[in-house]
Amino acid sequence: MTDLGILARRTIEAEIVKPIYEEMRAAIGEAPARAILRKAIRRAAIASGAAMAAKAQAQGLDGFKAVFPLWTQDGALEVAVLRDEPGVFAFNVTRCRYAETYRAMGLGAIGDILSCDRDGAFCEGFDASIELTRTQTIMGGARHCDFRYRQTTEKA
Repeated sequence: MTDLGILARRTIEAEIVKPIYEEMRAAIGEAPARAILRKAIRRAAIASGAAMAAKAQAQGLDGFKAVFPLWTQDGALEVAVLRDEPGVFAFNVTRCRYAETYRAMGLGAIGDILSCDRDGAFCEGFDASIELTRTQTIMGGARHCDFRYRQTTEKA
């Protein structure tokens, strides 16, 4: 039996989070509910990065590149790689089924928290010397997400 893909996992997680988030939002308001959710998801992403790093065959950006196909599994992302060389991994996501899934579930307003915000936090847990720069996302309304990873020389 194969492992459940990340898109399927995120869908299940979102089904669980949705009613909890709705109750938090009704009880304490939109901004505090978003802040709590953001903090919890960030903590989970850092822990996930650390767990994946412990299993990875390589560290740093090379290790990250080796596990990256997990996010594209099952057609979850369509990616146009711009640069893939030592110390640099740059690509655009031209289709994001994570964003599509959250919108279809009525969770588009928190899709950034459920998915996009995880990316940098995951790197912190995986290897803090990996730096992500991203200026736009499909979830935020852009035509593509611009992922720019680079390996720094220092561990944060």
